[in-house]
Amino acid sequence: MPVAPFAVPLPMGRLTLHNRFVSAPMERNYCEIDGTMTDRYVDYLARRAQGGAALVFTEASYVRADGKGRIRQMGVHVDERVPGIARAAAAVHAAGALFGVELNHGGRTSQGAVSGFTPVAPSPVPCEVVGGERPAQLDAEEIEHLIACYGEAAARCQAAGVDVISLHGGHGYLIHQFLSPAYNRRDDEWGDPTLFVNRVIESVRSSAPGIVLGLRFSAFEGVEGGLTPELTRRRMAAVDTDRLDFLDVSAGNYEAGQWIIQPGEWERGLLREHAAPYVRGYAIPVGVAGRISTPETAAEIIAAGQADFVSLARTLHADPDFCNRALDGGRYRPCIACNHCIDSLAAGPVPCTVNPWVGREADQPGKPAAQVARVAVVGAGPAGMGVARELAIAGHAVDLYDERPETGGDFALAARLHAYPEYARIVEWYRAELADLGVAVHTRVRVGPGTFAGRVPDAVVLATGGAGSAPDLPGAGTRPTRDVRDFLLAGDPAPEAVTVYGGDREAAAVADDLLRRGSRVVLVCPQPQLAPDVGRRAGILLLPRLAAAARLTTHLGATVVRVEAARLLLRNGTGEHWVDAPGELLVSHGVSPRSALLDRLRALAPRLGVHPVGDASGDGGSVHAALTGAVAVAAEITRRAELPVGASR
Repeated sequence: MPVAPFAVPLPMGRLTLHNRFVSAPMERNYCEIDGTMTDRYVDYLARRAQGGAALVFTEASYVRADGKGRIRQMGVHVDERVPGIARAAAAVHAAGALFGVELNHGGRTSQGAVSGFTPVAPSPVPCEVVGGERPAQLDAEEIEHLIACYGEAAARCQAAGVDVISLHGGHGYLIHQFLSPAYNRRDDEWGDPTLFVNRVIESVRSSAPGIVLGLRFSAFEGVEGGLTPELTRRRMAAVDTDRLDFLDVSAGNYEAGQWIIQPGEWERGLLREHAAPYVRGYAIPVGVAGRISTPETAAEIIAAGQADFVSLARTLHADPDFCNRALDGGRYRPCIACNHCIDSLAAGPVPCTVNPWVGREADQPGKPAAQVARVAVVGAGPAGMGVARELAIAGHAVDLYDERPETGGDFALAARLHAYPEYARIVEWYRAELADLGVAVHTRVRVGPGTFAGRVPDAVVLATGGAGSAPDLPGAGTRPTRDVRDFLLAGDPAPEAVTVYGGDREAAAVADDLLRRGSRVVLVCPQPQLAPDVGRRAGILLLPRLAAAARLTTHLGATVVRVEAARLLLRNGTGEHWVDAPGELLVSHGVSPRSALLDRLRALAPRLGVHPVGDASGDGGSVHAALTGAVAVAAEITRRAELPVGASR
């Protein structure tokens, strides 16, 4: 059997990667507020090393305090950070991987509210994406100090046992700002776009001799007046790459964030063509990032000579074992490119929609339950499938019920929409996992008093989502009216015209999908803005596309007062007025807990209780919350099962 291209070792400077998988720098916000490494972060990094990555990087780590951009970003700016970095290095080494740190300064992207300092930059160009604070222009003395800070940070890393340093020269941070004509408008010597990065390379080489050193950069920026692919190649030709051991190709900046963290709509491995010229032009290894979320994509890129290694961030965030599964051909938990991770970054530690164990790897159970219980899970959406899997892994006997023809719930319906092409992958993964774990799946079953005859459960999990308390729509009987979920479940062709009532992300995604299929859409949004529940990165393509759609008419901040055959009476801040509203009326609305079913299930009096999870528990409806709740419910059922008979539960 031929060896997969990503399984071949790769020399890099004085070291060798045992495969071509690199756990890329990814901001996680797992450190202390002062930038100190935590046990949580050490566990996270070590787990990616255990999962087969040859080289595991921390996140972009600030070399000076005014370059901090995140609340709990990792710091390498003072000696006090060294012991924590050393603990992480030791843990990653013990798991069999090399350990890397990415050195960074945020420049104009840093925030005074976070760092406590006024941001600094080559030129005083504000970054509106992070609030628009005007940075102070660096003078020559300050630039020299920053160059020294990079070297001192590298020395700290080397003292801590770090194997590899990557300089962050992309994504709109300080080195990138010097390289870019959009942000470096100087007319002194520092107007030379590569002078700063070359001096930083020199500083690091002098301060940390022998360490493996590389540069991550954006192949292009994606903004008017910024770096194009051609200009980037010319500027890279003037970088002292003969003093580097590798290059790592990415793209974008803060004003073009879709190129940094690409949406699921875009093709996998989309930056490969931009990395290929550097493979051909340089005698050092070249890596590439960008939606490399399957082993097949990684293999194609390396086999075609478009990169020597692949940098994986969200892919390993979703499944730390992805590299091992790629190497042995096993099943892995897929990243669905929903960007919940990046959209949560400003709020604190970064979660993952599909992996409830992210950031708490040490808490994951390592052995089966001592006492086995029979559990009925009612509802086969993400929450139901998630709790069924956790219970089955613990050794419990699980029956999973759903009234629809297939498992997956509303998430499986969302997977049919243009904006969410990767969602189907996690549904299929759960189906395969449940089959292997022996979970008995019962579809087309509406749970009632006789459902459990002969299979009486010890515990019941209610994972049905909400009952869907529909809004009051006087006159709705005058025209075809359906819940959007029923419309998607039916799989009907796109109508010539349709009206959607609802302003959440589901309504927006349905409208977007219908527009792409040729429908004319009227969208009535009760909120003052469309889809306020969509994160900035998650909606970076969807919302501008809707705003520009010629066949879409949107009424914001409006509620329906009355329905007629081809029009609606709306109420907004200026009063009531009739609007044209052709076609079928599709209603997307919030949900409420299914209390009636919950009461009926409690009447069965199972030994270990009835446990709501997901929307049924009132958790707010996100898939991340549902799966995190599923983990907690599975643990609680296991705990109760192991209590002595008659003990308080």
